[in-house]
Amino acid sequence: MSDGKRKQPARRGASAAASSETVRRKTPARRRTEAEAQARPAGLGIGSETRGKVLVTGAAGALAQHVIALLREHYDVVGVEFRGVQAEYPDTVDYVVDFNTRPFEDVFREHGFMAIIHLGRIRFTQSTRNRRYSANVVGTARLLRLALKYGVEQVIALSTYHVYGADARNPSLIDEEYPMRAANLMREVVDAVELENLFNIHLYKHPELNISILRPCNIAGPGINNEISRMLSQPVAPCLFGFSPLMQFIHVEDMARAVVRSFERNHPGVYNVAPDDYVAYQDALQQAGCRRLFLPSVPPALARRAVRALGRYAPPDYLIDFFKYAVIIDGSLFARTFDFEPEHSLTELLSHYRGLK
Repeated sequence: MSDGKRKQPARRGASAAASSETVRRKTPARRRTEAEAQARPAGLGIGSETRGKVLVTGAAGALAQHVIALLREHYDVVGVEFRGVQAEYPDTVDYVVDFNTRPFEDVFREHGFMAIIHLGRIRFTQSTRNRRYSANVVGTARLLRLALKYGVEQVIALSTYHVYGADARNPSLIDEEYPMRAANLMREVVDAVELENLFNIHLYKHPELNISILRPCNIAGPGINNEISRMLSQPVAPCLFGFSPLMQFIHVEDMARAVVRSFERNHPGVYNVAPDDYVAYQDALQQAGCRRLFLPSVPPALARRAVRALGRYAPPDYLIDFFKYAVIIDGSLFARTFDFEPEHSLTELLSHYRGLK
């Protein structure tokens, strides 16, 4: 801010009558004491004369919490959550604000970010299509406009391997040049494809943003609440007669390291992120301590009705094809470019879920 003063945090829940456009600060602003400032070497870390602050979106998520924990050792991080109102937020969330509202720009104006790590995306099971599109696509478009306006120097964007789509015609190993066919195969993933198309456009149109797009395989582990992780946590999980496709999993801590590594080394581009090992789906269920519930696989309509009949154990419809066809991505480009190797084994990851039973 021009007068050198920092805005006072707004207490969450203290302004029911306040305007909906007010930025809600979840936690007090982190201020370094004079002793802390003197203890940090000159020119090192965010907030020094040579480096700015880092914005992390989706800051309430488990992956973001790990990423922020790694970054905080050397950087000042501002966490923003936009995906909905929760009863409680972790300490990684500094602001709760909709990207499409005016106060979101106030966050940029106040902090002067040098980098954005965009980890927030509303998944298909979390909201209506219109709200997902508004947050994921329209909101991210505004995020990128503000990045350009305020001179952000680097953007890391989290995508998903689901953009490739699950299909019998997929090659045995999918690299980054393979087309994103999910938009044609499954309507539930359309917004994820559009979101990545948006980043791809800016990647080539605005090279000054130094955009890196990460397409990870299944992220799993403690705290992760995506669909595949919830299935591995259940005592009973569905599988289709005659199908047990190969799958890849990456531990949330390894994925957090991958995100931070891509940020610190700054090589713009599109990258698959996955370990070299993989496992058959039914074997993964057994190693995770799940009891397999076999369902008919044909015709497809019958398979979907059978899955829905599982109630709370039912996965979303769009995952059914991923239980039939392998989508194995080639993570070698990321591994070479960023000198990255996962630290957690597949056995260790699946044993975590077995321990929850």
